[in-house]
Amino acid sequence: MRFFFFAVLPLFFFSVKSFAQDPEPLTLDRLWYSGEFRQEGFRSAGWYQDGDWYITTERSKEFSGTNFILNNCRSGKTKTLLAAEKLIPEGEDVALSWESYSWSEDFSKILFFRNTKRVWRTNTKGDYWLYDLKTEKLRQIGKDMPESSMMFAKLSPDHKSVAYVSEFNIYIEDLATGRSRALTEDGDGDVINGTFDWVYEEEFSCQDGFRWSPDGKTIAFWQVDATEIRDFYMINNTDSLYPFLVPVQYPKAGEDPSRVRVACVDVATAKRTWMDVPGDQIQNYIPRMQWVDNQVLVQQLDRRQQNLKFWICDPATGMSTKIFEESDPAYIEVSNNDLSATRSTVDGMPYIGSTGELAHVSEKDGWRHLYGIKPDGSGERTITDFDFEMASFYDIYDDQGVVYFNASPDNPTQRYLYSQRIKDGEPKRLTPDKYAGMNRYSVSPNGKYAIHTHSSATQPRTIHLVSLPSHKIIRTLAANKSFTEKMDKLAYPDAEFMNVTIDGDIEIPVNITKPSNFDPGKKYPIIFYVYSEPWGQTCVDGWSFGYSRVLAEMGYVVATMDNRGTPCPRGREWRKSCYRQLGRINIADQAKACAEVVKQPYIDADRVGVWGWSGGGTTTLGLLFQYPEQYHVGVAVAPVPDLTLYDNVYQERYMGVPQETLEDYVAGSAVTHAKNLEGDLLLIHGTADDNVHYQGSERLINELVKHNKMFSFMSYPNRSHGIYEGEGTSKHVYSTMLKFWEDHLEAGGK
Repeated sequence: MRFFFFAVLPLFFFSVKSFAQDPEPLTLDRLWYSGEFRQEGFRSAGWYQDGDWYITTERSKEFSGTNFILNNCRSGKTKTLLAAEKLIPEGEDVALSWESYSWSEDFSKILFFRNTKRVWRTNTKGDYWLYDLKTEKLRQIGKDMPESSMMFAKLSPDHKSVAYVSEFNIYIEDLATGRSRALTEDGDGDVINGTFDWVYEEEFSCQDGFRWSPDGKTIAFWQVDATEIRDFYMINNTDSLYPFLVPVQYPKAGEDPSRVRVACVDVATAKRTWMDVPGDQIQNYIPRMQWVDNQVLVQQLDRRQQNLKFWICDPATGMSTKIFEESDPAYIEVSNNDLSATRSTVDGMPYIGSTGELAHVSEKDGWRHLYGIKPDGSGERTITDFDFEMASFYDIYDDQGVVYFNASPDNPTQRYLYSQRIKDGEPKRLTPDKYAGMNRYSVSPNGKYAIHTHSSATQPRTIHLVSLPSHKIIRTLAANKSFTEKMDKLAYPDAEFMNVTIDGDIEIPVNITKPSNFDPGKKYPIIFYVYSEPWGQTCVDGWSFGYSRVLAEMGYVVATMDNRGTPCPRGREWRKSCYRQLGRINIADQAKACAEVVKQPYIDADRVGVWGWSGGGTTTLGLLFQYPEQYHVGVAVAPVPDLTLYDNVYQERYMGVPQETLEDYVAGSAVTHAKNLEGDLLLIHGTADDNVHYQGSERLINELVKHNKMFSFMSYPNRSHGIYEGEGTSKHVYSTMLKFWEDHLEAGGK
């Protein structure tokens, strides 16, 4: 096992001290609700055409709308691309309001998405309006559709029609006549065309479920048949005289997935052709699909998520040919969940015209690398061939012959921009040394420019326009000067990082936040913020100024750590060691690292707290129950106390199918160890959590009651996983947690 670490010694700190000039304490109200600490932003609206210009937006006071402004990258000259006054609907006197927008490929038309409604996590239903910059006409799309029912509207390649989803079917509207017609008619909520069910959205990042062919004659789309998926019922007790049930199609671990397949529909005739992809449609997932020239590429992942196949399909006949196959004894991750990612693999694999290859991300050699795959199945090669890995890649820039990606070979808490030649060559870091920390980029389509966002644990966000590959600053887009000056006046130490070693050779990165009145001669209580599962990295060298800072102001040292299994850029073995070990290896790593951290002379090992949300709530329970001698107080928000209760895609990916690995589920579930609780526990959950069901907390309550274990509990009626719906909810959640710490974990140095 080989890792790259960012410290030579087992224990290493770095810190920059701020000047203490502002005596006013940081409270929850001051930090989050006063607006005092709002950072300077940059109203980016994307790149224009090839990328020599970028678009920004500005508010129009006169028309209560938004102006779209073109900015020349080199000269800085600006001009109005679209004025708000052009977006005033007939019969009204203010410009159209909108939540998001999308441009046609030639930037002659723009689709506005407005009046939106939430579907699962995000607002993906709404109404669409189209503005034509050539004719200067504004019109509503899908006037006859139910209000706020339309999803994922996209212009055809020739910009003469627009396709969208409404009420689980796909429609097309002719822009010249305004007439719309259905391309599918069998969608009914159980059968879903052009979009997805809950679990595909949550675990595969799949929302938009159809794609125009390059010639505009065909639309390829997913169909999800969730007929056999059982409904999970949530109960609404507050919004009517009698309670009512809220059903969600939700496949629990061990339950069969939905039947999913891909079809191509002829736009002119609505004739549908199913892609004949071999394999059981229920026991295989199709998480990705795209056009490659005039053929359809389908990625098929088996239910255990250990075998990935690529099929090239003929849209006219449906015949399929396998061009690539990859296996992993643990699991294959098709979603790019890195913190610095800007290009999600849901967009499909880029085509490299100069080599005739598709770019595919794999961990087959132990590192996350980019590979080139021939669409005819004739070969595969490694593009990024070096002994470290990409954290994420931005795109292929064929004209320059390079790929841009983020990596951090020496420090897993940081990210930097790298380039490498597509055909050969060594990786080259482009981010200058002075930008230590987290760096994210929006690279222009021509690869000549990028909008660079930088922050670190000690430096607030800055945004610059830079040229590539030189990384020379062209102009500053957000300096955050006043915010930085305000930070310099606050009386608190900057963040510190250290490594602790467990099991002889495993180094765990730790981020430490200390109280503002910290006295190194005293011992302080410590609260660990945890997540610890494969879907998130918490210990990063990026700007964070939130709840941990409030806890520190109360007199607590606050720490966060990343254990094995978290998505750090430290190699396949680091991440996939958690396979069939969730609830055990991550819990053990956290506890062993905690034992090392509390050896610091300023930590009171008898005052140790832990808290987390979602997977972090699950980890909190695991630590309190499995290591009661180390952790004395814990707050678990929206946890999964019984791993068999979570969805099949996520839980089976990391734990196997429970019919085959039930003993691992039992061993890793918090309810199994609840009888060991000795400390003080606060359990928080929303009753309308469609992601991590309230059901799990009720099972845990039963187990705690069974063993006569005392605990505190706070439920939030009809709140979802984020527990934010309803006036005052977020503030109440965090205030409740703060009060619990105050009552059960004595603050301050002794």
